[in-house]
Amino acid sequence: MSVKAELQAVTDRIIERSAKTRAAYMAACQANMRPGPRRRRLSEGNLAHAAAACPVLEKTEILGASWPNIGIVTAYNDMLSAHQPFDRFPEIIKHAARRNGATAQVAGGVPAMCDGVTQGQDGMELSLFSRDIIARGTAIALSHDCFDAVIHLGVCDKIVPGLLIAALRYGYLPHIFAPAGPMPSGIPNPEKARIRQLFAAGEIGREELLKAEAASYHAPGTCTFYGTANTNQMLMEIMGMQLPGSSFIHPNTPLRDAMTAQTTRRAVQITNMSVGQGGDFTPACEVIDERAIVNGLVGLMATGGSTNLTIHLSAIARSAGIIINWDDYADISHIVPLICRIYPNGVSDVNHFHAAGGMSYLIGELISSNLLHADVKTIAGGEGLVEYTREPIRNKHAEADTVLYRAGPTVSLDKEVLTSVDEPFRTDGGLAVLSGNLGRGVMKVSAVKQENWFVEAPAIVIDDQNDLIAMHKAGELERDFVAVLRFQGPRANGMPELHKLTPVLGLQQDKGFRVALVTDGRMSGASGKVPAAIHLHPEALLGGPLSRVETGDIVRVDPSNGSVVVLGVDLDSRTPALGPVRTNLSTLGMNMFAPQRAIATDAESGASTLGELDVPK
Repeated sequence: MSVKAELQAVTDRIIERSAKTRAAYMAACQANMRPGPRRRRLSEGNLAHAAAACPVLEKTEILGASWPNIGIVTAYNDMLSAHQPFDRFPEIIKHAARRNGATAQVAGGVPAMCDGVTQGQDGMELSLFSRDIIARGTAIALSHDCFDAVIHLGVCDKIVPGLLIAALRYGYLPHIFAPAGPMPSGIPNPEKARIRQLFAAGEIGREELLKAEAASYHAPGTCTFYGTANTNQMLMEIMGMQLPGSSFIHPNTPLRDAMTAQTTRRAVQITNMSVGQGGDFTPACEVIDERAIVNGLVGLMATGGSTNLTIHLSAIARSAGIIINWDDYADISHIVPLICRIYPNGVSDVNHFHAAGGMSYLIGELISSNLLHADVKTIAGGEGLVEYTREPIRNKHAEADTVLYRAGPTVSLDKEVLTSVDEPFRTDGGLAVLSGNLGRGVMKVSAVKQENWFVEAPAIVIDDQNDLIAMHKAGELERDFVAVLRFQGPRANGMPELHKLTPVLGLQQDKGFRVALVTDGRMSGASGKVPAAIHLHPEALLGGPLSRVETGDIVRVDPSNGSVVVLGVDLDSRTPALGPVRTNLSTLGMNMFAPQRAIATDAESGASTLGELDVPK
């Protein structure tokens, strides 16, 4: 099945650009493949250590080296609502493994921090780099070389990208992701945003604000707005790394448990020990190729996904030897229309999206419009991405680890949430790449009313988001302005999200003022109604243009023309400002991340601290 010529051209460009790095990556994966079970290579002492704590049956099979052994890498903790359900998953997986002639062990745990808890706090400065810590932790878990396939338990912002980066570095093994699903819907997201703005305006107190927040984030499961966590889940499906229809089933339900067991069954089937027994060896290196990355970009645009993925997908691709840049994002945004409205791009949440047809409708619609590479390898096997046009139902009359699939809907069940390619909400994907004398960055315009896109106003230059909040409280923002928030890049302070500014900026915009944000930091997966030129590089700490802007300079933000500029000023003639003196380095362990800040790449390259793949000269 072919794709549109324009999309194929982007794919071909990525293949050509990545020829050397991809070939080196695949050669390294091939060199590490060998007949299973992999633990057969261990010494008797190695193997005895690996099995020492196992129950008798598992110990017998692990020592006997006749069954596949599935590794579990878990990001469980019971503070993250999205990850709390993972407490039960290892036992479900172990029981399902035994029923399917395999063993399973928790290979290791990785940290999982919640951006919702650290938003606007010093701890947010560790958030982006936690992705690479997770990747390193996963590598340590897999370093024992005892596993024939790996199941990853993770959902949220940096966790899935970190797990996938490591999975691709161990790309000679099969890897499957097992999500936990979203919490039930709470108060409507627009109502939550309204209450936040009332608090910012001083019209309600903290008690009313906390009541609204607790009614929104109220149960186990992923937050229901379409931020980075739920964008991750969409990507894992559309890139073929988790079972069809698995993203948005609620936690702690019979179907969710059955899907987790079915994931285990499938993990066993795609080990190289299953070859000749009706199985299909499916290493991750063969799932995530250039076409899969393009499919991920298409899904990002069609759904109006998180701007954080303009960083993470670049890092994920590079872990598979694939080099993408923001020009690829921009071109695909021009090709692919926005056909989903999920908050902050609309009023509905992911539960409404799932009920309207969800991933099976979305993927089917994109395939039928020649906007996806359907003939890719996925962990589901069968007909490639066509398998993902089907939706799961629980098989009530068979074993607990069996799920039946039926054809998904071919017509949206709610056209206010999901529409068609022929009648899109927008004719593009709602992501603009901006460049100019202030650097190169991105803007999510899908949630911004078009009359608010263009802003030309005096700059307010700040080095801390709390400074703008203080100005607001002092009544100093009753005017048009562009907030230029600098020294927020990866090298400066780990590139924190700046979502704390959303209520203040939104309030001033609602008053009729022309406002925008320009920053080398991030604005999170909840990037909303205020135009925000984010991820600008070169970052201010490296002498980038933002370090030369002064309060009062006229800044133009113009996503229609892909530009972000300061007018009438020769920035090169100015001396770069020095970064602010850091006062929080010892209080929250920030100093431990100094080595990562010192080597982080720019946002377009993935803000990575993991080093490049070795490529023959």
